Amino acid sequence: MRSKQELPAAPGMPVRPTRTTRARRGGNAAHLRWMTRARAAGSAAPGIAVALGALLAFPAIAALTRPAQAAAKPLSVVTTTADLAAIAREVGGDGVAVVSLAAGYQDPHFVDAKPSYMVTLKRADLFVEVGRDLEVGWAPGLLNGARNPRILPGAPGFVDGSSQVQVIEIPSAVSRAQGDIHPFGNPHYWLDPANGAGIARGIRDGLARVDGANAALYAARCADFEKRLAAATARWQERAQALGLAGMKVVTYHRSWSYFARAFGLHVVDFVEPKPGIPPSPNHVQDLVNGMKRDGVRLLLMEPYFDEKLAAKISRDTGVPLAIVPTSVGAEPAIRSIFDLFDRQLVLIGQALKEARP
Repeated sequence: MRSKQELPAAPGMPVRPTRTTRARRGGNAAHLRWMTRARAAGSAAPGIAVALGALLAFPAIAALTRPAQAAAKPLSVVTTTADLAAIAREVGGDGVAVVSLAAGYQDPHFVDAKPSYMVTLKRADLFVEVGRDLEVGWAPGLLNGARNPRILPGAPGFVDGSSQVQVIEIPSAVSRAQGDIHPFGNPHYWLDPANGAGIARGIRDGLARVDGANAALYAARCADFEKRLAAATARWQERAQALGLAGMKVVTYHRSWSYFARAFGLHVVDFVEPKPGIPPSPNHVQDLVNGMKRDGVRLLLMEPYFDEKLAAKISRDTGVPLAIVPTSVGAEPAIRSIFDLFDRQLVLIGQALKEARP
């Protein structure tokens, strides 16, 4: 009989049915080169350092605590994305061994639920997800299959990364007519650097729950990360101001950039996708091109895991520069931290704007 703590099975795993037509895994050369570089540099997180003992046979609280014999070993932390993994390493330091299930060059909506991931999760002390239904198509099934009650929702070892951030774009009503909308708000919150602090605090609290003896260390490391993040954010704001991003009209492919736009003052006026997860029709593309010309759009912003052919055509037809910008740590070999990510994003945007100038 299934444990009461188990999540309901996710039908159709690993992909969400309404998103299967999205142009995310295109075979264009640029996309393949991007993924090849990331794979060659080993952008996926390192394997778990240690295997924990078998789950305790006792129910309730005993089954949810870390095995005593593993107390001196690094905590096994599994995250759904490389961004969460990067922040977990900042907070946990040498006390954690962190694995990300999704690589930075992947679309986190779509991750193949490999059986080996269940083995990884079974050994985990802490599980951290983006939440807000971002991983709904693949993570619940993996958690169920792992049979590790210590990391299920509500257990000490479960962390929802959105729990201490301000989530935006929460719809008042949800229907299929709206496309593949997220009913609990826009889940791309890590693209606002200010939200990195909230993510870190949630991980800090999770680590303290499963490893209370080192709670003070995790708190100190979290505070240090927040201090460095605040200093970097001030630098990024100055860079964005120098680029003239405040008030700049932009079009984005998917609704991934709302938090980034809020952080740096961009004004998103439209999207290549007419609705989330819905491929654009020729009529929509033509209307978009006309609107971009009419409204003085300055930048077309796109994630690297989409097929760039359509975006490139829109750029040519409008004269608006296209910036293909990574959204996650590990999307490129040199992006190894949250700090690297925002540095790189602003560099690429700056390059696109500079190349567009006569």
